[in-house]
Amino acid sequence: MEIAASHSPHENEAVCEVSVLMPCLNEAETLGTCINKAKASLKSLGVNGEVIIADNGSTDGSQEIAKSLGARVVNVERRGYGNALMRGIATAHGKYVIMGDSDDSYDFTNLGPFMEKLRAGYDLVMGNRFMGNIHPGAMPHLHRYLGNPVLTAIGRLFFKSPSGDFHCGLRGFRRQAILDLDLRTTGMEFASEMVVKSSLHDLRITEVPTILQPDGRSRPPHLRSWSDGWRHLRFLLLYSPRWLFLYPGILLIAFGLIVGALLLQGPVFVGSIGFDAQTLLYAAAAVILGFQAVAFGVFTKVFAISEGLLPEDPKLTFSKIKVNLERGLILGVSLILTGLVCSAYSVWTWKRASFGTLDPVHTLRIIIPAITALIIGVQIVFSSFFLSVLGLRRR
Repeated sequence: MEIAASHSPHENEAVCEVSVLMPCLNEAETLGTCINKAKASLKSLGVNGEVIIADNGSTDGSQEIAKSLGARVVNVERRGYGNALMRGIATAHGKYVIMGDSDDSYDFTNLGPFMEKLRAGYDLVMGNRFMGNIHPGAMPHLHRYLGNPVLTAIGRLFFKSPSGDFHCGLRGFRRQAILDLDLRTTGMEFASEMVVKSSLHDLRITEVPTILQPDGRSRPPHLRSWSDGWRHLRFLLLYSPRWLFLYPGILLIAFGLIVGALLLQGPVFVGSIGFDAQTLLYAAAAVILGFQAVAFGVFTKVFAISEGLLPEDPKLTFSKIKVNLERGLILGVSLILTGLVCSAYSVWTWKRASFGTLDPVHTLRIIIPAITALIIGVQIVFSSFFLSVLGLRRR
C-alpha cells in the first residue's frame, strides 16, 4: 500500500507541532475519553497540536463524537489497522505523530516523555508497558507471558531492534521519517513493520515507560490472539531472509557434508547402531535442500531490495551480482563435470563386472556423491542466471 503524504498548509505546519492519532472502528464508548485526555495533556505541556481520528467505517456515531470534541476526523474506506494509521499519518499536520488505540487502554494523559524524546532528535519513541505498569486484567496472560515476549525477542534477534515491547500501540515518531519508510502492511502487523523498518534503516529509536490499563469497552477487542500473532510472526520471518532461509540452509549443508564425509570412508557405528550408505543418501538430501534454502535466501533478499521492502545492501550491488554470475557458472560447471566423472567411474566399475550385479553399498558410495554434485551444479548454474536477472531489475 502506498499513500502519498499530503502537504498541509504552511500555517498548519507552523502552529502544529504534534498530531495525536487514534485509529477508530466503533469506539463510541471510549473515544471521547481518549480525545479529552490527549487534548488536556497537550494543553498542560503547552504544545500546539491536534487530535486526529482515522475512522475505519464506524457505525456507532464515533465520528460525531470526535467532531463535537474538536478532533479532526479522517475517513478511511479501506479496512485494516495499518490502512487507518497510514492514512492518518499521511494527512497529519504535525511534525511529530503520537499514535495510540482509542479504547482507553493507553495513557494519553502523559505524553510528555514522548515529546521530550522526539524533541531530542529521536525518530521513533516506543512505549514500553513492561517498563511501566500493566494493570491487572489489562493484558491477557497469553499475550503477556508468551506472545509479546516471544515476538519481541525474535524481532530483537532478527533486526537488532532496541525495542523491548514490539507491539506497544502507544508510540511517537517523526512523521516524515515514517513516511519515508514506505510501510506496506494493512493489518495488525503494521505495528511490527514500523519497528522492523525503522531498525533496518538505522533510525534513532528509544523507548519510554508507559501504562496499560483495561480498555473501557463493553465488547470484545478487535484483536484475535492466534491469527494476529501468526501474522506478526510471518511478517518477521518474511522480512528476514537470513533467518528464514540462509541460516537453516547453511546448517543443513554443514550437517550433510560432515555426515557424508564420515560415511564415504565406510560405516560409522555409534554404540551398537551402524550408519551406512542409506544414511549417506539422507546426508546428500540435506546438502541439496540446504543449497536450495540458501539460494532462496539470496533471491528473496535481492527481490525485497529491488521492490523497496528492504534497504540497500552494499554486498548486493549490480556489479557484484554480475561477478557472482561468472563465478557461479564456473563453480556450477565444475561440479557438473565432477558429477559426470564420478558417474563415468561407476559405469567403468560396472563394466569391469561385465555389467552384472554389483555390491550396492560400494556402488552407492560413488553414485550418491556423483548425483549430488550434478544436482547442485545444475542448480548453481540456473540460480546464477536467475540472480543476474534480479540484479538487472535493480540497476
